[in-house]
Amino acid sequence: MVETKEKLIAVRNLQKSYKGHKVLKNINLSVEKGSVFALLDSNGAGKTTTIKILSTLLNADSGSAVINGFNVMKEPEQVRGVISLTGQYAAVDEGLTGRENIRMIGKLRHLPQAIKKSDELLDAADRRFLKLYEACC
Repeated sequence: MVETKEKLIAVRNLQKSYKGHKVLKNINLSVEKGSVFALLDSNGAGKTTTIKILSTLLNADSGSAVINGFNVMKEPEQVRGVISLTGQYAAVDEGLTGRENIRMIGKLRHLPQAIKKSDELLDAADRRFLKLYEACC
């Protein structure tokens, strides 16, 4: 069990692999309530992966993470209710497709049926685009 009494964020032994390549190896960190914390390291060190796990956008392979008393893996809805997240650039993650970005924004805003609704809107946009393309070309 992670001790979270005076911690806003408590991470213990966080691990994540992609295709057998470990990108996070036993990450441990804690952030005291009322403090300022910066996550800095070189490219490829796992900063984005760590943030995606802490913001419930990605699942860890193992380890634990607690934010404001909520277990990131077991209580993602509660975690999303107490955090805010903004990307490094405008409002999109360049590593995601347009569809994935829209889904992510819907999920972060707690929109009911975010994935279904974003798919419906994008499918309708695709149909309109195809009609316009067929009419002009």
